[in-house]
Amino acid sequence: MGSLFRSAEMTLCQLFLQSEAAYACVSELGELGLVQFRDLNPDVNAFQRKFVNEVRRCDEMERKLRYLEKEIKKDGIPMLDTGESPEAPQPREMIDLEATFEKLENELREVNQNAEALKRNFLELTELKQILRKTQVFFDEAERVGSAQMADPSREEEQVTLLGEEGLRAGGQALKLGFVAGVILRERIPAFERMLWRACRGNVFLRQAEIETPLEDPSSGDQVFKSVFIIFFQGDQLKTRVKKICEGFRATLYPCPEAPADRREMAMGVMTRIEDLNTVLGQTQDHRHRVLVAAAKNIKNWFVKVRKIKAIYHTLNLFNLDVTQKCLIAECWVPVLDLENIQLALRRGTERSGSSVPPILNRMETCEDPPTYNHTNKFTAGFQALIDSYGIASYREMNPAPYTIITFPFLFAVMFGDFGHGALMAMFGGWMILKEKPLAAKKVDSEIWNIFFGGRYIIFLMGVFSMYTGLIYNDVFSKSMNIFGSKWQVVTNMTGAHILAHEATMTLNPASSAYAQYPYPFGLDPVWQLAKNKIIFQNAYKMKISIILGICHMLFGVSMSLWNNLYFKNKLDIIFQFVPQVIFLCFLFLYMVLLMFIKWVTYFPTDDLDLVKWSPHCAPSILITFINMVLFKETKVDKVCDPTMYAGQIGLQKLLVVCAMLCIPWMLLAKPIHIMRAAQRNNFSVSHQQMQSATENGDAEQPMQNNTQEVAKGGGHDSEEMSEMFIHQGIHTIEYVLGSVSHTASYLRLWALSLAHAQLSEVLWNMVLSKGLQVDDWRGGIALYIIFSFWACLTVSILVLMEGLSAFLHTLRLHWVEFQSKFYAGLGHAFQPFSFETILDTASTAPGEE
Repeated sequence: MGSLFRSAEMTLCQLFLQSEAAYACVSELGELGLVQFRDLNPDVNAFQRKFVNEVRRCDEMERKLRYLEKEIKKDGIPMLDTGESPEAPQPREMIDLEATFEKLENELREVNQNAEALKRNFLELTELKQILRKTQVFFDEAERVGSAQMADPSREEEQVTLLGEEGLRAGGQALKLGFVAGVILRERIPAFERMLWRACRGNVFLRQAEIETPLEDPSSGDQVFKSVFIIFFQGDQLKTRVKKICEGFRATLYPCPEAPADRREMAMGVMTRIEDLNTVLGQTQDHRHRVLVAAAKNIKNWFVKVRKIKAIYHTLNLFNLDVTQKCLIAECWVPVLDLENIQLALRRGTERSGSSVPPILNRMETCEDPPTYNHTNKFTAGFQALIDSYGIASYREMNPAPYTIITFPFLFAVMFGDFGHGALMAMFGGWMILKEKPLAAKKVDSEIWNIFFGGRYIIFLMGVFSMYTGLIYNDVFSKSMNIFGSKWQVVTNMTGAHILAHEATMTLNPASSAYAQYPYPFGLDPVWQLAKNKIIFQNAYKMKISIILGICHMLFGVSMSLWNNLYFKNKLDIIFQFVPQVIFLCFLFLYMVLLMFIKWVTYFPTDDLDLVKWSPHCAPSILITFINMVLFKETKVDKVCDPTMYAGQIGLQKLLVVCAMLCIPWMLLAKPIHIMRAAQRNNFSVSHQQMQSATENGDAEQPMQNNTQEVAKGGGHDSEEMSEMFIHQGIHTIEYVLGSVSHTASYLRLWALSLAHAQLSEVLWNMVLSKGLQVDDWRGGIALYIIFSFWACLTVSILVLMEGLSAFLHTLRLHWVEFQSKFYAGLGHAFQPFSFETILDTASTAPGEE
């Protein structure tokens, strides 16, 4: 069978590469993505390997590229992404790349340092300009106060505090006040003022004014709000104390002349310098922008090249060197069917490197378990991921993914059967499929979105299958479609209001004359939506369908184990496991399914006295019949109704139960006993040959002793191995027998979730949307518009998302437990080839890259 149904055949190969051709050959294999290399130096530290220096150089280049990328994103420059993947550059090109990145980094760092110095200078000049402007008001006010001297009684207390009583008596104008001016962060003003008051004991006078426009911090680039302050004091001691407080609060002090003429002259000089700085800053920013725009055009390709180089050298570190140091030796797992493509890739790499010695690829014999490799495409990858989440298939084991493509969306649709909800899901999946390339190119970081996008084909198929089962259930947003005309005449000559009034009391009886005696052509008759006994009818129908689907699904899983055993030539498992498992499942549970079909075709909805034995009230319960069958309990015979469905039913059922019960010891004991006896026979034959040879040599006593000891051990197997075999077989038998019952009951979730989904949909219709349809006049349109929006939100969030997730998880459980447990071991390890595509995808979604 092909690798779609079974993992690809793998082989272990030994690869010999010339040192000068190794880089190019590994590069070609990375583009191909079909070779998984083994580490031949597991005990060698990563820092002691041959190509560790090259890996470090690649790390340094990646660091420089990340710095460039950060600066590009800071300026909001779009990075050109053509979607192409350039080839890995030759080793000699690494020097050019390193020189290019070094030049760009140095140039950008120098520009940034110059820009930061200019911005700091600009900030200082701006703050000085604000100080000169704001303090002018303070000085003008001081002059007015000085000219008035003590005319204003409100100023007397401040002057006494600053100059003292003696100073005032001596003439306050003779003692000049010292001052300092500066700028401080606005949020530090209250604490700054309190500290000045406490440290200087109220002997200073502080005035402050806010700077209206925010200023840019040169270091971080953030916008900060600051305030201008000026502090008046008397004496050098207070001056020293004030400066220390300003230093502690990181306030910036600036020189401020006392004379108005000097302040005006300084302000003019500051304005001139600010204009010059603006010109220089603009030129610096333009140069930085040009450097970043040029880098943005190539940075994506540079990242790809560097990552490919780094991956190649990481892979070369897994190789061994021969004695001559001229040849690299590698071991790798490769698919057998792709050996020719790998040989061609190696030949291309040799030609690119200019080497004259061709590489050598030899197949090796090994006892190791090969990795599991299943060929997938964008359609089957999602279904394969569902299987691999349970466990990687053992090597060459049957792959459930191809069958899951049909069974998974179908079982989901049985639980999610609504044409309207299925259409919403199918449209969402179809949109993701149509927009596949642009959506994949966006590389969204959201994990939830990546899960949805990765399973877009699964979502689309689940929606399509749900539309089909919705048509079977005739359920569209909890309502039905009457396409072919109802086969019931229960609403003849009734108005719409009369139908709604009698909806809760209308019961459908197929035996009545209202039924046309032949069913609706496709799906359920729409009149069942109005019937009082709708749930009773649908429950019986969906419950039986769930059991039928479940038994068929489990039987298919057991039959898959036959294909596994035939491929691996496990005759013992076929005879001692597969055959009794099939008999046990068929003789009990498949027989119950046959009883359902017999009941459906035997009993009729009729009131004819001649057919009373086949009327509905005489139809025996399938569940009661099955329980009585297993317990060997006979149903009481009624004078009118026959408890059996066909002649000889009781005897056949007893025979089926006995045969099914005999399968239990068959599964439990047959295989261990057969293995033990086979080992004993082999031991006896070997011992007999030893006795004959020993008798000819005159020494028969020692072989007899050895033979007795081996027989005592169970024919070559010690008692511990045999006990483990019995325990393992016992666990497997108990799991299968009890699992057959529990797994059959587990499929009833198909019925339960289908009922829950239909009832939730009906509740939303009756309690939400129907309220908008009951409003008359023009107000009805407005009410319906608002209520429909609310109903649509609830439908999408609850019935499509939450119910869809619930049905998805239940379907996943049915496949992992009920289906795959019958044949799937899942004990393998995945094939992880050296692939540039995988490495680049992983790197692009790694944290810190975006």
